[in-house]
Amino acid sequence: MTPPSAPGTEPAEAKAEAVAYQPPPAEADEGIQHSLFGEILDWMLAPLLLLWPMSIAITYLVAKSIANQPFDHALEDSVTVLAQQVRAVDGKISKGLPGLARDILRADDIDSVYFQIQGPHGEHIDGDRDLPPPVIDEEDLPTSASVHFRNDTMHGTPVRIAYAYVRLEHKTGNEAPMALVQVAETLEKRAQLANEIIKGVILPQFIILPIVLALVWFALARGLSPLAELQERIRARGSDDLSPIAPNQVPEEISPLVNSLNDMLARLSSSIDMQKRFIADAAHQMRTPLAGMRMQSELALRQTDSEEIRRSLEQLAKSSEAATRLVNQLLALARAENQPQAGTSLQPLELSELARGTVQDWVSASFAARIDLGYEAPAEPVEIVGNPTMLRELLSNLIDNALRYTPSGGSVTVRVRSDETRGILEVEDTGPGIAPAERSRVFERFYRILGNKAEGSGLGLAIVREIAQQHGVDVEIYANPRALQPKLPGALFRLSFPLPPAPPIEESEAPYYG
Repeated sequence: MTPPSAPGTEPAEAKAEAVAYQPPPAEADEGIQHSLFGEILDWMLAPLLLLWPMSIAITYLVAKSIANQPFDHALEDSVTVLAQQVRAVDGKISKGLPGLARDILRADDIDSVYFQIQGPHGEHIDGDRDLPPPVIDEEDLPTSASVHFRNDTMHGTPVRIAYAYVRLEHKTGNEAPMALVQVAETLEKRAQLANEIIKGVILPQFIILPIVLALVWFALARGLSPLAELQERIRARGSDDLSPIAPNQVPEEISPLVNSLNDMLARLSSSIDMQKRFIADAAHQMRTPLAGMRMQSELALRQTDSEEIRRSLEQLAKSSEAATRLVNQLLALARAENQPQAGTSLQPLELSELARGTVQDWVSASFAARIDLGYEAPAEPVEIVGNPTMLRELLSNLIDNALRYTPSGGSVTVRVRSDETRGILEVEDTGPGIAPAERSRVFERFYRILGNKAEGSGLGLAIVREIAQQHGVDVEIYANPRALQPKLPGALFRLSFPLPPAPPIEESEAPYYG
């Protein structure tokens, strides 16, 4: 025995479990109810709010490109004018611009303007010495006086530079030398113009964006309003109103949902009608044995002869037995209808063992009715999947039905066999049989063939059909091919069970043919 723990202490296992305990994982959001309005709004606004900063960045780049164009043209004109002033006199380059032209070139209230003229060998001719030259190999020098642009820095300040190479007078036998002309300016005016363009574009967006959001909100509310109207119409219905919803009163996108809902309402209405008919038929069927029991009990109370009283009590016992059987069949049918069609209720079982045990339960009843009840076992076991309790109820109803309709001296045979794809259960009798025109109707509740005097409620075969459908079993009715009397063609009920797939053969169990 394990000694009890001291007060205030806990076993080591309990402490370990307490430490190792982990809270259950959070449920997946599949079970969380989502708002259709909110989800659509998220999918519309999230891309919009992501695209808005991108549009601002693109607008800024476009504005800078637009702002550069007019100022680049002005720089190009300055370089062109300056290049026209460069000449070679007696093999030497002239000093360049006069003082007035120099002042005009530098006349700018916002930006600083720089210029430079270099000789063919990089010697300084005029302008600002600190202006950096372009990085171009001598082999890549341009052959024409086209103007080029580049970005650089001057005294730590970013500048935009326009430059061109000017060809001097040609010397005989040699290639004409090239002079470099550069004009640079800072970027203040460009930045101011770009900022003005951005302000002109961005500020209206701050006004338009709230309007767009309001329009999106209004459009979503307007577009989803038919759902709210449909909800109100459904809520306004009575509890017993299962009429279909008019599909022309909803938008086209909701029509598939409404059609599915109408199909469900039709199935529900059919099920309720069937239940109502079932209750009405059950009440009608119960009325007969109850009325007989009441009549026999009243008759027994009026009788004084003990023999007559005994006869009335025997009739009362028969009526109570019929009522009990009817109630049991009603309960069996209700249990069969509410039995789950899949899951833990189905299990592997051997069909021949189930059939043999069920036949043994009916041996005493067959002796009392003087009917030969037989069983034919298969050569090999027949493995199926099913609910043993429900399948026993199915076979019991087939045997009970056969015994009731087979006259004394006849026979009832239960047979189990199988082929390649199915297990087969057969119940055959030597009774009056079932006409082909009646075979599709005998499975209906409370249906009884006219002219039959056998006692019954008409529920046995309805129970058989319900259980068979839940197990995926096909039920067929034939005449008994072994019947000996033409007036008693008999009946053969054949049930075909699907066989479960064979388990895969493991590698260690595979046969070796080496």
